[in-house]
Amino acid sequence: MLAVEEQLSILVHLSKVDSFVAEQEKQMILTIGAKHGLSIDQVESIIENPLPIAKDMRGLPPDEKFNYLFNVVQLMKSDKKVHQKEIDFCERIAIKLGYKPGVIADLSAYVYSDPAIMTKRSILRSIADQHLIPQS
Repeated sequence: MLAVEEQLSILVHLSKVDSFVAEQEKQMILTIGAKHGLSIDQVESIIENPLPIAKDMRGLPPDEKFNYLFNVVQLMKSDKKVHQKEIDFCERIAIKLGYKPGVIADLSAYVYSDPAIMTKRSILRSIADQHLIPQS
């Protein structure tokens, strides 16, 4: 459960980077929380008091890294306004996950702000994997 709380916390930090949590951002965070079995109260508690962001997340399994990355890019685009602070935040998260910074720009071209419009995750994963720094 902690991994879900950490992931939602990252999304909360991203949503607050422009000093305003847009309703679309909050709804997306609530939806992701619900998909992972969290109640609205649990998710709202995370929104109010997000966990600190881990310094290094390179040890996460590849699927989990990709999910973190996909969700931050989708949240960044959810309110249809992408700010430079949000891009910078996403790049910092990508680096902590073990990706090269260019992954955000490449994924952004294929991740839509509307979650109903889906690009095949396998295509997105192959794009992200090209930017994954091999672990030594």
